[in-house]
Amino acid sequence: MVELKVRKFGNSLGIVLPKEVISRLHTGDGQRLYLIEAPDGSYLITPYDPSFEEKMAKVEDICNRYRNTLHVLAK
Repeated sequence: MVELKVRKFGNSLGIVLPKEVISRLHTGDGQRLYLIEAPDGSYLITPYDPSFEEKMAKVEDICNRYRNTLHVLAK
């Protein structure tokens, strides 16, 4: 467990992530992180956009359904 402290940054509040957390998240300065609320009410910080995952699942479905059509179009 990593303890974080909420601090004031100008007119906003924020947290500073330790170097080891940044490393484990494979993120850096200027990159986006997403705060996701879990079904149990807890929160998860992740560098992965959950809406992108949903979009990719739809793409995979379309690719599977229209495999032959896409194969012909790729020629």
